[in-house]
Amino acid sequence: MKPKSETELADAVRVSAAKGTRLQIRGGGTRAGLGHSVTGELVDVTGLKGISLYEPGALTIVAAAGTPLETIEKTLAKEGQRLPFEPMDHRALYGTNGKPTIGGVVAANISGPRRIQAGACRDSLIGVRFVDGEGTIVKNGGRVMKNVTGYDLVKLMAGSHGTLGVLTEVAFKVLPMPEAGATVIIEGLDYKNACKAMSAALTAPYDVNGAAHLPEGAGKPARTCIRVEGFEGSVKYRSARLKELLAEFGDVSVEAGLADSGRLWQQIRDAESVAAGEGDVWRMSVKPSDGARLADALGSDAQLQFDWGGGLVWACVSEGTNVRALMKGIDGHATLIRSSDATARELGVFHPEPAPLAKISAGLRSRFDPHGILNPGRMG
Repeated sequence: MKPKSETELADAVRVSAAKGTRLQIRGGGTRAGLGHSVTGELVDVTGLKGISLYEPGALTIVAAAGTPLETIEKTLAKEGQRLPFEPMDHRALYGTNGKPTIGGVVAANISGPRRIQAGACRDSLIGVRFVDGEGTIVKNGGRVMKNVTGYDLVKLMAGSHGTLGVLTEVAFKVLPMPEAGATVIIEGLDYKNACKAMSAALTAPYDVNGAAHLPEGAGKPARTCIRVEGFEGSVKYRSARLKELLAEFGDVSVEAGLADSGRLWQQIRDAESVAAGEGDVWRMSVKPSDGARLADALGSDAQLQFDWGGGLVWACVSEGTNVRALMKGIDGHATLIRSSDATARELGVFHPEPAPLAKISAGLRSRFDPHGILNPGRMG
């Protein structure tokens, strides 16, 4: 099924609800590994595409959910603007083709390295339209930043993975691109000292918007990377001060220029250092101060990448490893990103929710999808 309009989609969902036909919602098909157990008739939303409103002066853009992400980014770039939250591209992790869609970004609340400064995808989202599990068209939020009336279904839909409704339109606030950028790099640090260095940078008054650690590999030593962006004079000053601040951790260099450091941060954004590994890939969210402790718990055989100052840990581990069991005593959650179907069935893709939260989640799904037809098994 590939609807060409919101109305066509709503009619199709209404028929499916009456028949009890389960539906598998798909955008660009680039994240084939998430939700291994999803079954049902395929609903391809890429027929819903196009930018319906873009007002550079108002810093807002509105697009159909099936619009390729690259279309959004190219349109914004022509006006010197960008999405604040730096969404990652999962194709390296999954070895998939296709094109990421803006609706898929919202459905999974995809956010990259700049989240530590700009917030997640949901923090830039200001409006949504979607079709719920009964075929009803729902609109929430607006097309301007000052519209905050009513229930905040906008935040609810971000990260719901298509289990509450099929997104048809999304609206974002956007931000100007910076004039300049630089990355401060320290080579050869272990995970413990890398986390200390990132913490020092993030707590300093230099407006850091990227703090990541890449493991040794591809002929390069381990690298701890600190990014600053903004006006050229400010970037030059802040990167120089950060170089002085971090000198105690070892030899520090500065890679100046947006273009020069762009490839490095794309590599970080897309978790390429773990994507190339053989084995299961996990994504863990912990307190940044627990990042090094988690590295110790996973063992020396795990290939790790740290982002968000140590608060986001990507890990490539031996097939079938129960990472959640190894996290015992460390607060946080772990999502199984890439594995065999057997491992996904045994361990589950998403971290088990505490009973009170699981009850709320079940209640929301029963309200928005009473027949249980939207992406069944995706988050269960």
